Amino acid sequence: MNSSTAPDPNRPAERPAEHAATRTAAPTWRVTETAGLETSWIDLGPTSLTAHGRAAAAEPAPYWLDYRLDTGDGFTTRRMHVTARTPDTTRTLDLRRDETTGHWTVDGTPRPDLDGALDCDLGLSPLTNTPPVLRHGLHLGPGEHHFLMAWIRVPELVVVPSRQTYTHLRRHEDGHATVRYASGDYRADLLLDADGLVAEYPGLAHRIA
Repeated sequence: MNSSTAPDPNRPAERPAEHAATRTAAPTWRVTETAGLETSWIDLGPTSLTAHGRAAAAEPAPYWLDYRLDTGDGFTTRRMHVTARTPDTTRTLDLRRDETTGHWTVDGTPRPDLDGALDCDLGLSPLTNTPPVLRHGLHLGPGEHHFLMAWIRVPELVVVPSRQTYTHLRRHEDGHATVRYASGDYRADLLLDADGLVAEYPGLAHRIA
């Protein structure tokens, strides 16, 4: 996309009128990449969401994961708290973004390499594809947006910057939409429901409830 016409990823888009009410959802995904499951209990408002989720993985090694995501206005990450349990250890992560300064901390330590990011991205989780999609209405109509993400590798809970692109491809008659996710050489065409939640993530996960 031409840089002179590209939308500013740091400026939240206006929410479409059809998402004016707060509602709840509890999607469950079968995560094929880990031979596991994930369920997230989501309170979805007009411009923000909170989610509490749990995941269990069997491959390549077993782990349990608990997380809570809180976003601010425009579905931008405010805090992500994660606990990961493996047979050998328990790790925790407290990832925060200051809404005033845009600065990030990891367990209280400043992370200037993440400045400019609006979102966290929890590895192997379909949940965190939703906030950038909702912020720009990519499940509703055309658009392509480039993002810097605070990507969380699991189960190690290491946070690294990640460049990603989301592109609306089409909207379906049933209200679902196809949005392309790209990072580096990786591409995946995500099927999203009318709320912007992942229904199908080829090669990673699909929704079963």
